[in-house]
Amino acid sequence: MTLKELDLFYLLSENSHVSQLSKKLSISQSAVSLSIKSLENKLGEPLFDRIGKKLVLNERGRVFKEKTYKSFLALKDAENFFKKDRVSGTLHIASSKTIGNFIMPQIVFDFLSKYQNIEIKKEIKNSLQIIEMIKNGKLDIGFIESECNETDILKETMGNDELIVVSCDETLPDEVYIDELFCKKWILREKGSGTRDIFLKEIGEFAKELEIFMEYSDFEEVKKLLQDNSEVITCISKVALQKGLKEIKLKNIRIKRSFYCIFHKNKYKSKLFESFKQFAKNRFKLLL
Repeated sequence: MTLKELDLFYLLSENSHVSQLSKKLSISQSAVSLSIKSLENKLGEPLFDRIGKKLVLNERGRVFKEKTYKSFLALKDAENFFKKDRVSGTLHIASSKTIGNFIMPQIVFDFLSKYQNIEIKKEIKNSLQIIEMIKNGKLDIGFIESECNETDILKETMGNDELIVVSCDETLPDEVYIDELFCKKWILREKGSGTRDIFLKEIGEFAKELEIFMEYSDFEEVKKLLQDNSEVITCISKVALQKGLKEIKLKNIRIKRSFYCIFHKNKYKSKLFESFKQFAKNRFKLLL
């Protein structure tokens, strides 16, 4: 049974004249009669007695109305709510480390400040983990720092970023060839990280000579190591550059990358989904 059939049933139970009701609703009498007949067929028995040109609620119709009317009103309230404010509900997102730590918190805060009746569940994972979560339907939308060529996943560019080499060693020149830094203790993100994968890809053949001393998964971890050990060096996003970290420019190497949002190609794109995606895209442009 449909809301339209139920709506006509309750209206007709208060006004048994089909002609009057059809005129009031600006629909044909046959449309009213067919809708009521469809409801009765689904229930397996008549709800009205046909008396002349009137449909008079019978004993079964009175029982049906009594048992269902409160639920019908609740459904109508829900329908009206979603028509009035479609930007509502719960959105499950995940961001890779750089985006999740330095960009997404302010975006989520501002979005929640703008809209009511919304919950955003957010996680921080590496790019590979987010891609797998999208493939398995565990996320509505993901924000990653690496390429994604999965056939079941759609992606949109959110903005552009640059990867830089940093250290706290003030004795280092401002610009060097990368092989001049091989004597340092390189600490890179864990495997599956977009930052790590892109950095190693962009330095080409030098990646084979680069000895990775240690891996890290959290920015605060590597920041502390950099501050306490002048021989430590790493690669981070330019948006993560903070006071006390020295950027070392690489001669002949400049590492650009894009930030992406990804979602499953079969994802239902609700008003909340579309609104948040566009809001995030606009904010990325301002923050980068």
